[in-house]
Amino acid sequence: MKSSILKAILCSLFLVLPAVSLQAAEQPTAPGSTPTTPPSFLKTDPALVPQPAAKELLNPVVVSRIGLVDLNKISGESVIGKAAQKQIKGLQAKLQKQVEAKRTQIEKFKAEVERQLPTLTPEQKQSKSKQFQKKVEEFQKFGMKAEKELMAAQEKLTKGLFEAIGKSAEELGKAKGLTAIVINRELLFLGAGVEPVDISAELLKMLDEKGAAKK
Repeated sequence: MKSSILKAILCSLFLVLPAVSLQAAEQPTAPGSTPTTPPSFLKTDPALVPQPAAKELLNPVVVSRIGLVDLNKISGESVIGKAAQKQIKGLQAKLQKQVEAKRTQIEKFKAEVERQLPTLTPEQKQSKSKQFQKKVEEFQKFGMKAEKELMAAQEKLTKGLFEAIGKSAEELGKAKGLTAIVINRELLFLGAGVEPVDISAELLKMLDEKGAAKK
């Protein structure tokens, strides 16, 4: 009989304990009193606590590499570029000399006509005027022809230079695993994941080596 009564008391205590513990946790701590450590069965398992999300990488992953070329450096410092510039300057000087020679001839003819003008008859004046006009037209045609010749030569040499640069750039780009190669002054924007690589020095060296090998 006593054993049955003892079991009933113990069961009632086990039922009351959780409710008492929960009420104690909800009650505010009195000023000046030491906070009560919650029972171990009320503590949350650390594995169940949500962890903060991992921080994103500060540096984006490089997806592609773009080669940059300083065209002014290549054309101004490479052997093939210097040779092209020398040819253009030589032809320009030659044509300029011819133009100046013809201009001098016209000016001399004009001065001679003006000197003779008081002694010339109207028919002679008209004849001299036509001669002068013809010389001026010939001079203008020669000037236009010289300009076209210079532009054609410049275009041909520039085309040859660009072809040589293009071939070397293609070889260098494949060797370095580049996605593309562009002229640096034409590049306005690079998105995330793109790495610019200046290959001007390497390209210049390759062009000079090829030029030396052809000699």
